[in-house]
Amino acid sequence: MTFRLYPTKQIEQSLRYHRKLHKDLFNAAVYNRFTQYEKFKHSVSYIEQQNSLPAFKEVWTEYKEVNSQALQATLKRVDFAFERWFKGLGKRPKYKSIRHYSGWTYPAKTGYSVESSGENGYIVLSKIGRIQMRGKAKYWGSPTTCTIVYRNGKWYASITIDVLEQVLNSNVLPVGAIGIDLGCKSALSMTDGTNHQQIDAPKFLRNAERRIKQASKEKRRKQAPNRKKKVKASRRWKKAQTKVGKLTRKVANQRQDWVHQVAAEIVSGNSFVATEKLEVTKMTSKAHIGKRKKQKAGLNKSILDVGFGMLKSTIKYKVEQIGGVFIEVPTKKVKPSQTCPKCGHQHKKTLDVRVHECSVCGYVQDRDVAAAEVMLYWAKGTLPGFGTSLEDADVASSTSRTRKTAGSMKQLRRAKRQKSTLTGLDVETRPSTK
Repeated sequence: MTFRLYPTKQIEQSLRYHRKLHKDLFNAAVYNRFTQYEKFKHSVSYIEQQNSLPAFKEVWTEYKEVNSQALQATLKRVDFAFERWFKGLGKRPKYKSIRHYSGWTYPAKTGYSVESSGENGYIVLSKIGRIQMRGKAKYWGSPTTCTIVYRNGKWYASITIDVLEQVLNSNVLPVGAIGIDLGCKSALSMTDGTNHQQIDAPKFLRNAERRIKQASKEKRRKQAPNRKKKVKASRRWKKAQTKVGKLTRKVANQRQDWVHQVAAEIVSGNSFVATEKLEVTKMTSKAHIGKRKKQKAGLNKSILDVGFGMLKSTIKYKVEQIGGVFIEVPTKKVKPSQTCPKCGHQHKKTLDVRVHECSVCGYVQDRDVAAAEVMLYWAKGTLPGFGTSLEDADVASSTSRTRKTAGSMKQLRRAKRQKSTLTGLDVETRPSTK
């Protein structure tokens, strides 16, 4: 749950100061890892950097004012970045400027406390102060971790809540089953096999595109910053940049609000959801060869404007939250848009054909609705000519309501226990465990 923070001027100065200290520690840890390997061929681990924190704070005394577990979490963020780099999942870790360093994390309850019952309230940060916050949580329980985030000139607290099992079990599971096809014209085409519904794409970006282009044009006329030439941005450029950012943030907020409303409406009546397995990153890749670059760019913009990835992930987590089943149908095998939901006959159709007309059984239906029917029937195992194999599909279910501890933190605690057993010495701090 994310709450908006309203700090006083004095506390905001302290928040900015702590943010800068965490940014400097992040950069120092990255520098330490690179230099140790380049000069001595020594790979620095997280445990080694964490154990050096007491000596580090003796030299840089300002870090004694910062919660020790929050410092450990910043070092763990560095460790995550290097792990992703080694596994080929991310790029080489870079040094962060204050503009690109969002905030810090309290991994345990020792660094903060919350005075709230789930709606508004106050948060008390260690060595910073008491801050008013606004927001409302759907469920409330015991706060576990807290991340302080600075974004677009505003402060937020993202708090992870350990929701009581009886609260989740009190929900009545909806009995509906639905198939969903995502598209650009109709954002969602939904069917339960009998009733059909289509929701038009809201086109928030398209509607605001003219104003964003005009504001961007005004910004280009101002003196932009250039670090290589040591040119600072003019005040008018900063003002124009703020205007552009405000417009783009409004579009993002509108899209996010719409996605949550649609997902909540779907989950309110359905606990079984089947949709297509999409790779949005590949779908929105640029067209490098050919004469249809502008058309591909327009299609990419339409896909991103609907927010396929956000929409699918939001529906998925809301279905999991109530204990339902979310299935992603393998499109390469099933081919929903080319398959007839009544007889299973496959006939290739180009994108300009928007109506499904089966030449075998004569079934006529909107192309997107027919695709939604195919996915629903396949997930249920009733699609003619196709045997359902859930091994090929991504199935998410939370009916068991089991809770898992993050693997990385579990490994970290195991490493700490082994170290303390071998050396007979305790590390600086030990995070609390359930």
